[in-house]
Amino acid sequence: MMGEQACRLQAWRAVGDTRMNRGIVLTHGAGSNADAPLLLALDRVFADAGYVVVRYTLPFRQRRETGPPHPSGAAEDRAGLKQAVDLLRTSVDVVVLGGHSYGGRQASMLAAEQPDLVPALLLLSYPLHPPGKPDQLRTAHFPNLRTPALFVHGETDPFGTPDEMAQWVQPPHKLEIVARAGHELKYGKFGLSAIVTRFEALLSGSTSGRTL
Repeated sequence: MMGEQACRLQAWRAVGDTRMNRGIVLTHGAGSNADAPLLLALDRVFADAGYVVVRYTLPFRQRRETGPPHPSGAAEDRAGLKQAVDLLRTSVDVVVLGGHSYGGRQASMLAAEQPDLVPALLLLSYPLHPPGKPDQLRTAHFPNLRTPALFVHGETDPFGTPDEMAQWVQPPHKLEIVARAGHELKYGKFGLSAIVTRFEALLSGSTSGRTL
């Protein structure tokens, strides 16, 4: 299937590591693919933390190498994400889902549609609204988003100010603002390992009572 063909499994199994029963599917924004620099960096830090990592290229990007996604293909992109999660679950017990920008939006919409799919979400640079159009909010599914999510957002991101994000990101979700960072999270001062630590704290809370 298209979704399975785009799953890129990167697994580093450290000797003596007993936490390899966790995995994460990471996906990209509207202008990129599974080899986006941010995903590559996250791949390394999550692998170092003991996760099996899948970097997933969404179906819209599988169809063509350039160009933005079309709204008519969003459901197919979410279906592809679910395929990636299901595929990874054949190898590990607990699978979480993360995405940058458009990929994070589709991940959150998928979790709102299927609340038992994953126990936690990592949403990087969530595109709260188009730049300069704060009235065009992309939050219609938020009332149904019960899966705890860690939102990581740049201080200067034009897709949503810190105050706007704080208005919408309420418990059980968490918000991390990266100082001086924009939408690509390139220039801010933050450590990805710290993001993993915060995400694991969120995940531990959401999976209380489960065997990990």
